[in-house]
Amino acid sequence: MRALRLACINSAAAPLFDLACPGGDRRGYEPAVGELLAGHLGQPLEWVFLPWAELLPSLDDGRADAVLCGQGITPARQAVASFTAPYAVFHESVLVRAGDAVTRPADLRGRKVAAITGSTNMALAESFDGAATVWFRGESGDVFGDMLAALRAGDVDAVVDDDVVFVPLAGSADFDVAFTVRTANHWGLATSKTRPWLRDGLDAALAAVKADGRLRDAWQRWLPSLDYPFTTE
Repeated sequence: MRALRLACINSAAAPLFDLACPGGDRRGYEPAVGELLAGHLGQPLEWVFLPWAELLPSLDDGRADAVLCGQGITPARQAVASFTAPYAVFHESVLVRAGDAVTRPADLRGRKVAAITGSTNMALAESFDGAATVWFRGESGDVFGDMLAALRAGDVDAVVDDDVVFVPLAGSADFDVAFTVRTANHWGLATSKTRPWLRDGLDAALAAVKADGRLRDAWQRWLPSLDYPFTTE
């Protein structure tokens, strides 16, 4: 049986995902979603680890069947890939060094704000009047870790990312979550536009695990502090 090859970065961003264990096993919400979909399709699951910048290109060059890795569904991404229905809906938060008195966008005027290039997070950062945005292009294997290191070192003053990845950092010795913007970004699996049957199969599997409650169970296991977003489905 051919494996379902899902691409993601290999990074510590619990509870969304964590570094892969020896042998390639992964823990977190997105790995749980991948396991549910592969199981429903009757395929073994194979993770393909790539730098962030190579995730979407991997769909057309055959390295991966789909990207399951923090892909907010945006017009720019839809121009180069097809997307399934959402498996998550997240808001966006701003992380600062512990003790920094930032509570609103206006407090970031004249300060350096980091986010991943081309992401919904960068779009939000660019909306902060007077902030100086710093682009992290995702060419390393751990762009999230790179941004946290830059914040810790004082190279940037804030990092914008989805609320889920900051859950374990809130109130830590190094960082504070300054504020959250309720952007309700829909995340989906990305597939190549040249292989629509992959998106259709994943969409059917996703609909099934939503309908029978398995997706809700995975959410409540890994993201208990966040509201499950598909209560009407």
